[in-house]
Amino acid sequence: MSEALIVFCTVGSRADGERIAEAVVGEQLAACVNILGPVRSIYRWQGEINRDDEHLLLIKTTRARYAALEARITALHPYDVPEVVAVPIEMGSAAYLGWVTDETGGS
Repeated sequence: MSEALIVFCTVGSRADGERIAEAVVGEQLAACVNILGPVRSIYRWQGEINRDDEHLLLIKTTRARYAALEARITALHPYDVPEVVAVPIEMGSAAYLGWVTDETGGS
């Protein structure tokens, strides 16, 4: 297994997504962020079922940078409880995974 992760995060607008993406890439907390959407989210919040259009961020980072990335997303995100969920990249192109590591400070 590689040290690379994909972190999922939803935001309420493309502008929020771009703001967060530019910050985390600029600070080398992520190598790349894809912004998808809108996507429809149906979720329970404060006892009620909500339906919202959101944008999904797919953030490529490393295990070594995850804690700092999570903290930065939480600081920048407008939600009270933002979705920040990481999954390991089991396999991938060695060149791409090396690039992810290089772009996040070699961590």
